Amino acid sequence: MRSGTSIGANVRESQNAESKADFIHKLAIAQKEADETLFWLELLKETDYITAEEFRSLESDASELLKLIRSIILTTKKNK
Repeated sequence: MRSGTSIGANVRESQNAESKADFIHKLAIAQKEADETLFWLELLKETDYITAEEFRSLESDASELLKLIRSIILTTKKNK
């Protein structure tokens, strides 16, 4: 729960970044949290806290979010 909600908090913080470097840094933290969230989802599935169907849905959303964040970081670095 913490890593999942931290993604949004760090993306929100990035919107008020003081510089492009700060923007990238905040999004890099969000990226790490998204990856950590995927780890926890895998653990929840393996321990039967969530079903395989629930995992697929959540994992798909989390993976897409991770891809979006990575893309924004790469584009920002390229345009820096």
